[in-house]
Amino acid sequence: QRVSGTIRMRGSNYLVDSGLQQVWEDGFRRHHPDVTFDTDMKSTFVAMASLYMGQADIVHMGREASWEELMAYQRTMDGMPLGIAIATGSYDVGGWTFALGVFVHQDNPLSRLTLEQLDGIFGAARAGGWDGTAWRPEFARGAEKNIRTWGQLGLTGEWADKPIHVYGYNLNFHFPRFFADKVFDGGYMWNEDMLEHANAAKPGGGFILAGDILMGELANDRYGIAYTGLAHRAKDTRALALAGKGSTAYVDLSIGNVQSRSYPLTRAVYHYINRRPDQPVDPKVKEFLRYILSREGQQAVQADGKFLPMTAEFAREQREKLD
Repeated sequence: QRVSGTIRMRGSNYLVDSGLQQVWEDGFRRHHPDVTFDTDMKSTFVAMASLYMGQADIVHMGREASWEELMAYQRTMDGMPLGIAIATGSYDVGGWTFALGVFVHQDNPLSRLTLEQLDGIFGAARAGGWDGTAWRPEFARGAEKNIRTWGQLGLTGEWADKPIHVYGYNLNFHFPRFFADKVFDGGYMWNEDMLEHANAAKPGGGFILAGDILMGELANDRYGIAYTGLAHRAKDTRALALAGKGSTAYVDLSIGNVQSRSYPLTRAVYHYINRRPDQPVDPKVKEFLRYILSREGQQAVQADGKFLPMTAEFAREQREKLD
C-alpha cells in the first residue's frame, strides 16, 4: 500500500558506514515518495533503548538482541520487540556479523564435530539454559558430558591423553552469547580452563583484535581449539566441518553453505520494531521492511558485498512475521 510519513531509524552505524542504508532509503522512496527518513545511527548499544523509549520506529542491530536488552524492553513495554532478520551475516568480512568457525591446528587429525561435541569441549555442567528471557531447566547437562582430552573425541596415539586447550572471547563480547545460544542451548557455563581474549591496545595507538590474538596463539598450539571468524584465520590453522544439534550431516564453512544457512553457526543481522500482539505493524514501517526483504532490497545487499543476501525462503519467513 502507498504510505507516507517519517520513519525514525536508530541503532548500529554499520549500515550507514557502508552506504547500504542510503541505498535502501533511496530505493524505497522511488516507490513511496511521500516518506522521509530521520536516520541517526551511531551504535548497537543504544538501539533497543531507542525503541522502548519511543525515540525510534525501527532500530538496527548488527547482531541478535542480548538477554539484557530484551529484559529491559520487556520490563518497559510489558512485551517483546519483533525482530526481523534483514540479511545473512558475512562469510569472511571482519566486523560484519561473520559466521563463526571452529578452528584447530593444521597438525590435528580431527576434521569435524557435532554441536553436542562442541558443547562438551567449550561448555561445562549447567542447571539449564535461556530461551530468550525464559529459563529452561530442561536444557541442563551434567559434568559427565564434558570433553577435556582429544582422546574423548576418538583421537589415538600421541593425541589420546592430551588436554584440549580452549581459546575463546572474553564473555563481555557478543560472540560468546551467540555461541552459547546455539551450542549450549542458552546456557552460560564455560570450560573452566578456557583462555579468554579481548582486544589489546597497541603502543602507538589503535588496537589488535581479539580474534587475531587468539588465532595467533592457536597457530602455535597443536592441542588447541578456537572459535572466531575466517577473517582472523592464521597460518597453520584450519576450520572444522560442523553438524547441527541432533544431526550427523557435517557442513563445511564455505560461502555457499553460509549463504544458504546450512552451516550451523551462520549468523543474521536484525531490525527490531515495536508490535503489540493485538495491533498491526505501522504501515510505513511494514512497507519499508517488506522492501528490504524484497528482491530489490536484497540485490542491494549483494552489491554492497559485506553481508550476504537472504535466500528466498528465509526472506519469506521474515515477511510473514509482519502479517
